[in-house]
Amino acid sequence: MRLSNLFMPTLREVPAEAEIPSHQLMLRAALMRKLASGIYNYLPLGLRVLRKIEEIVREEMNREGAQEILCSALLPSELWKESGRWEVFGPEMFKLLDRNGREFCLGPTHEEIFTDIIRNEVKSYKDMPLNLYQIQTKYRDERRPRFGVMRCREFTMKDAYSFDTSWEGLDESFNKMYRAYCRIFDRCGLDYKAVEADTGAMGGTGSMEFMVKSDIGEAEVVYCTSCDYAANIEKAPTFEVKVEAKEELKELQKVETPNVRTIEELVSFFNTTPQKFAKTLIYKADDKVVAVMVRGDRDVNETKVINHLKCINLELADAETVRKATGADIGFAGPIGIKVDELLIDYEVKYIENMIIGANETGYHMINANYGRDFEGTVGDFRNIAIGDKCPKCGAEITINRGIEVGHIFKLGTKYSQAMGATFVDDKGEEKPIIMGCYGIGINRTMAAVIEQNHDEKGIIWPLSIAPFHVIVVPVVMKDELQVKVAEEIYNKLNEMGVETLIDDRDERAGVKFNDADLIGIPIRITVGKKIKDGIVEFKLRNSSEVKEIKVEEVYDEVLKVFKERNVKIKSC
Repeated sequence: MRLSNLFMPTLREVPAEAEIPSHQLMLRAALMRKLASGIYNYLPLGLRVLRKIEEIVREEMNREGAQEILCSALLPSELWKESGRWEVFGPEMFKLLDRNGREFCLGPTHEEIFTDIIRNEVKSYKDMPLNLYQIQTKYRDERRPRFGVMRCREFTMKDAYSFDTSWEGLDESFNKMYRAYCRIFDRCGLDYKAVEADTGAMGGTGSMEFMVKSDIGEAEVVYCTSCDYAANIEKAPTFEVKVEAKEELKELQKVETPNVRTIEELVSFFNTTPQKFAKTLIYKADDKVVAVMVRGDRDVNETKVINHLKCINLELADAETVRKATGADIGFAGPIGIKVDELLIDYEVKYIENMIIGANETGYHMINANYGRDFEGTVGDFRNIAIGDKCPKCGAEITINRGIEVGHIFKLGTKYSQAMGATFVDDKGEEKPIIMGCYGIGINRTMAAVIEQNHDEKGIIWPLSIAPFHVIVVPVVMKDELQVKVAEEIYNKLNEMGVETLIDDRDERAGVKFNDADLIGIPIRITVGKKIKDGIVEFKLRNSSEVKEIKVEEVYDEVLKVFKERNVKIKSC
């Protein structure tokens, strides 16, 4: 490909809308352009990267015996109602009516559709195990699209579904996908970690997320400082730690606290620590109103609350709902006399002696409140684990880092097969539900995650395996016939070898050419300049500052050496 013909409208300035490096560079390097909020068009360079990631995914899925199909993205509501997810999936689902008033959605995921295919075609244990996958566009109506393709409304996903006759078979299918995912992300050049995760609206039991380490990641990942435990913070449990009584229980009192609402303000007002407070947050959970109590320095884990309540939607209550529940403005809620459908109390609150709580009266708090004597509720694990807490596996301290989720694998079990009647006849003639697994990879997210981990102030640094082109040949002066002649020879020979090569044949200054080569992140740059009179060219790797001067005839061996070192195969022409 010649740069003079390539549609590559690079940008010198950082777009104002782009908040993180991957979003900035995907726009600046002409990988994509915004069409609407959370919706993007991919340009030639971006599409080449996406296709390469897809091909790696295909190779590794096929290697584990999975078979590719392609389902419709327009899905009838009947299948979702069978599984019970038409309402459960929530407002992220794009719903629409056809001209006959029939309900459809734009597929956010495809468990129901794959289950429907299998229940219609598979009848015997002899037909399994099976693993079917697709690479297709998905649609989710994100409330607040941001960070480019990290949180968008239209994206490409590889979703796979395994079908087994036994739980042992599911374990084997799950492990195959685990191995495949590790190879996929290794080949994409990612620094990642597989962590325990919550299954969410997908349902099921066993669940693992593949997290790419990144400071801009939206997910918080819990790591043990001693063992190999790792989990999404939504999943990581905390445990009841019994505390022996140390204080004499004091008399409950109401104290006026005018204009004092936040924990920080209360700490200052009472001259104490956040650990002495228990805050009460009011939520709307579907058609119920619930309150959740956690220690003053803790955060409510809304995923744990959702799982306990088995609700579809959970959101902090508005001022009017809070007033009906407490009789007070926001900031003064407490458990004594609160009017809610259920009061959830985190383990830690149970053991705070003589705690400070809201009085359910604007401008007032209660001091010396104690669980069991002054209030009661449903006690459980309702908070986020925090740095310094004990590891759920070994008891050592945990730490927390941020990460980007690029893949997720579930053991669905019989959640969908039972709901939708997907059964098989076993070797004894008995009818049983098919046992399923679900395995997803965000193709666009993987692309963005690679950029987050592989960039500098000049631009993207693509791993050789997924770079839009492997090599860029740069003749410095287009008016120099010898430079152009040798550059063309190198360009043609590399392409003949199966090395995807660009030539910058534009009549531009060398600085412009070098800047563009660095911006779009081509792994190998071969510069043909004035030393070509002596048969010398410059050979530079994008991820290194070293510039080597080599003979023209050595170029091809040097390129092959890079491929070998990075364990990337050259596709035959």
